[in-house]
Amino acid sequence: MTVAAGRVIDLHLHLLDRQVVDPDGRMVCKVDDLELELDERGRPYVTAILLGPRALGPRLGGRLGRWVAAIGERLAERDRPVSRIDFSLVTDIGSAIAVSRPRGRLDVIPLEDWVEEHVIARIPGSRHESE
Repeated sequence: MTVAAGRVIDLHLHLLDRQVVDPDGRMVCKVDDLELELDERGRPYVTAILLGPRALGPRLGGRLGRWVAAIGERLAERDRPVSRIDFSLVTDIGSAIAVSRPRGRLDVIPLEDWVEEHVIARIPGSRHESE
């Protein structure tokens, strides 16, 4: 549990695997993991939402988690850190996590987009091209 704007929240229940939406209500991504730091009293607080296979893999754990993280690492752009959304951009925590910037102004690559580009697009016939 951690404090958000003066309230205590359960990270698993209120943040992890939730949809992140922009001010127009468009889906940005899902929360794959969280970046935490400790305050001066030793209490954890969220500093960023992490997304993509390199963030999700370690959270999954086991063989599947190692596989997801390894593929993500292998296909990641050189020297590109794990995609993150600074938690200061979060405006609301409800059934979805609302952020203050439009999707196009966030420097993120959601897992869904990554899978589309690196996996689905490589399958013959996946482009839905007309015959």
